[in-house]
Amino acid sequence: KTIEFTGALHATVVKQVRLKNPSSKTLMYNAILVGRDADDFSLPKGNTVTIAPKRQTNINVEFTSRFLRPAEAVLLLISKRVGGINGATLTFSLKSEVKHIEPADILKCKSPCYEL
Repeated sequence: KTIEFTGALHATVVKQVRLKNPSSKTLMYNAILVGRDADDFSLPKGNTVTIAPKRQTNINVEFTSRFLRPAEAVLLLISKRVGGINGATLTFSLKSEVKHIEPADILKCKSPCYEL
């Protein structure tokens, strides 16, 4: 699955990934961001995700754009063994697109074009 982050340059965009646990055992995952632009993405709630039996949880993924070019990374969720049960390893492709640029400031300058 691909998660797309769209926003202004230097803006922070937050997306949620919903994980469901259909089993009767607790699942625990270690979340890792890898790839060329992994430093531009973050997991504000930390890298450990626990999903109670027959429940669901959301993971927040934040992206702050630093460049105009699209950023790419991969969110890896690697299962940790809890009580003898392992969940499947999950991968999500993260892609960004800068739609517009907000000026940080506006400067007005006056200068003579030439002197006589």
